[in-house]
This record gives sequence, C-alpha cells and structure tokens, in this order.
Amino acid sequence: MNTFKLHDLASAPVGALPILEAANKGLGFIPNLYAHLAEAPNALSAYKQLGALLEQSTLTPEEQQVVLISASIENRCEYCVAAHSFLARNLIKVDGARVDALRAQGCLQDQKLNALVAFTRAVVRERGWVNGSQELKDFYAAGYTQQNALEVLLGIAMKTLSNYTNHLTDTPLDAAFANEAWQANDEYACTRKAA
Repeated sequence: MNTFKLHDLASAPVGALPILEAANKGLGFIPNLYAHLAEAPNALSAYKQLGALLEQSTLTPEEQQVVLISASIENRCEYCVAAHSFLARNLIKVDGARVDALRAQGCLQDQKLNALVAFTRAVVRERGWVNGSQELKDFYAAGYTQQNALEVLLGIAMKTLSNYTNHLTDTPLDAAFANEAWQANDEYACTRKAA
C-alpha cells in the first residue's frame, strides 16, 4: 500500500518548490515522480541535476533516451518506461517504430543502438561488472568510446534513483503518459549481433 504523499505546490517542502514550479510551467503538470521525490528535496534536485548532466554528455538526445528506457526496462520500472517513451516520441522526436521496438525488447534497425541497448542492460543486470564482457566489446566495436561508457553509467544512475523511487512509492502513471503504458516482462527478443 502506497503511503507516500503526492505533493503539489501547496504541500511540497520549500526546497522542492522551484523544481515543481518549473515542471508545472514547462509541462503543464507536475509528474507524479517529482511529486513523490519532493518529499526529499535533495533527492528531487539530484534527479534533475543528473538529467541536466546527461543532456550535456556526448550521447545524442536519442541515445540518451535509449539508455534511460533500456535501464528502466531492465529495472522493470513501468512508470519510467512510459514517461521516457512519451518524451522520446513527443519531445525528442525519436521514430515511433524505434520506440516500439525498444519497448518490446526487440531488435532496433540500427546496430549501433542495439549495442547501446545491450550494454546498458548488461551494466544494470550485472551491477557494473561488465569489463571484458561481449556487450562491452560490441559497444566499442559499434563506435562508442570509454567516455560514452561512463556517460551510460550517468544515465543508469539517474534511472536507478527514479526507478527505485517508483518501486518504493508505487508511483501512479500520469494521465499524460497513459498512452505509453508498459508492462514489465522477462522476454528479450533481440539476440546480440556483432556491431
């Protein structure tokens, strides 16, 4: 049973208000993840700062969303898969078929992105113990660098915070993301291919 408060502008701790106000202004609503994280303003701030740092990385906006969705799938976070699917389609303008394939855990038409998905999921699954793994070798063979590998970890850190928050607080899906609702399953249809 969820006992965590979904804060709004009237109930949130003062330290969370600037982020909640900015979200409300920019999106027209306060995402439920933010409403839960507002209980700990430093956690909400950390989430936003991690996102801002990821945006400054050398990964393209599409690659960033691939990392965030892939980590969320591996962590079985239905809220974040839906939210980032919405963002990928509507704000980043990622091809809808690509988002659908990613959500279905199938192969993407782009082998470089397949290597990124496989590496991201391996890092989450193996808790970072991927040095020497086939996923890391394929990641480098696809043209990614050591800098990119560490930037993937930045995205995973961001999603670990939000995925685990959603698990702990049982965050309800916002109406804005309802068309992107996703259910976790253990099937991964895309087999690893050489990049």
